[in-house]
Amino acid sequence: MDASEPLRWRRDPDTSRTVRLLWSLGVGTFFAVSTIIIFWRLYDMAGQVGGRSVVAAALAAVLVTGVAFALSADQRHLERLAERLPVSDPSDVSLDRARDAILGTTAMIVVIGSLMLVGRIVSQRGLLGDLGAGPFTGLAALTLPMALVALLLASFLRSVGAYDPDERTIYLYDPDQAIDLDVIEGASVRRIGDVAIVSFDYAQPDGRYVQGPRRLALPPRVADEVVDGVDGR
Repeated sequence: MDASEPLRWRRDPDTSRTVRLLWSLGVGTFFAVSTIIIFWRLYDMAGQVGGRSVVAAALAAVLVTGVAFALSADQRHLERLAERLPVSDPSDVSLDRARDAILGTTAMIVVIGSLMLVGRIVSQRGLLGDLGAGPFTGLAALTLPMALVALLLASFLRSVGAYDPDERTIYLYDPDQAIDLDVIEGASVRRIGDVAIVSFDYAQPDGRYVQGPRRLALPPRVADEVVDGVDGR
């Protein structure tokens, strides 16, 4: 590769399993909680007329159908489903995100539902004494802040851009931003799996604050080049 050729990278749900998993579980948790609340309301109402088994069967059917669509190798199944929804010109990317959301929602319904079910059994049998279902209810409630953290991490780890060693500039896209390495005094890198977190120390000419990201999630190869560019100026 020519040394002057910009190093381009793309980290998003389509190219990074970590970003995709965090996004799927984060979004899926919020959908799962909403689904469980609606189901629980309907389940209690159906108990008054003896129709709880019908509501439970309907929920199971919806989950199985959703998973079947999401796991289907034929993209046309999702396209036909999307055509019935109020969306215009569904793209492959939006269908992939719908697939991830369905799988994440189903997984979190199983997790949260299992915690609630175990908590109810423990409470009814008095296995934990005065604690009752508290620990399991608490764990189920913790999934919401954990989902928010997952979405924040997915947003932080997501990046698209290019590094031009000749111009000593990092170009970020979505949103568009340019980082001039000449205004950076030092850079350090910490690797976490397939991600390198680069921390920047900005110069402050005349005590003036220089705007720009203090940390970036980059591929290890790009991170090493950026750090070398800062150290070797």
